[in-house]
Amino acid sequence: MKSIWKGSIAFGLVNIPIKLYSAIEQKAFKMRLLHKDKLSPIRYKKWCDECTEEVAQEDIVKGVEVSKGEYVVLDDEELKAIRPEKSSRIEVIEFIGSNQIEPIYFDSHYFAGPEKPKDKTYFLFKEALSQTAKIAIGKFVMREKEYLCAIESYKNGILVTTLNYGYEIRDINELEDLKERPKISNAELDLAKELIRKIEVDEFDVSKFKDTFQQEMQKIVKKKAKGETITIEKTESVKRTKEENLIEALKASLK
Repeated sequence: MKSIWKGSIAFGLVNIPIKLYSAIEQKAFKMRLLHKDKLSPIRYKKWCDECTEEVAQEDIVKGVEVSKGEYVVLDDEELKAIRPEKSSRIEVIEFIGSNQIEPIYFDSHYFAGPEKPKDKTYFLFKEALSQTAKIAIGKFVMREKEYLCAIESYKNGILVTTLNYGYEIRDINELEDLKERPKISNAELDLAKELIRKIEVDEFDVSKFKDTFQQEMQKIVKKKAKGETITIEKTESVKRTKEENLIEALKASLK
């Protein structure tokens, strides 16, 4: 596994040398747009709507839209002056309880491994987080962006998760559809809770879930690559009961 960032976790006066590794590996097929007849990749040109022509790289600048159709141009020197300095440390700011972060704040996950095997400071920090059930909140710069992150004990190592900033989270109260609540009867609620108990499991096992679309895509690609004929079988969708028959639908689900 190749590391994507090398630095340290600064914990008080303790410095813990680490490497970050991407914890997630997307398995989705990367599809390309191709010319129908020649099967060659389609490429996009840098096009100007104003003069309806392709624009050379040296004639392209960076800008921010401040109002509809109005832009403020920022040159490389201005961007360089405000860009955060490259960081080689995750500065721990505070510690919180392990259940204090709402899932909506989680962004990307990274495994943090010790720079050198059997580094005592790394394993001491990991064990302290585990036994106190705490998460460290830190800040660091990676790829010219300043990140807020959560650092926690995970299995036999440490997990670093970048967090969305508070101002990046949209307000759920802005949804017009949530401003009025329908009346829910006790009978409906009791049946819904009974259905939840029926489907409940003691332990979540993510390994039993698969992306069926990607699996079927893989089968089709392999067969077509061998020149085999593809037979498409349509699966029938589950019929859902309309809202006015909610009681009947809940009762039928329990059978």
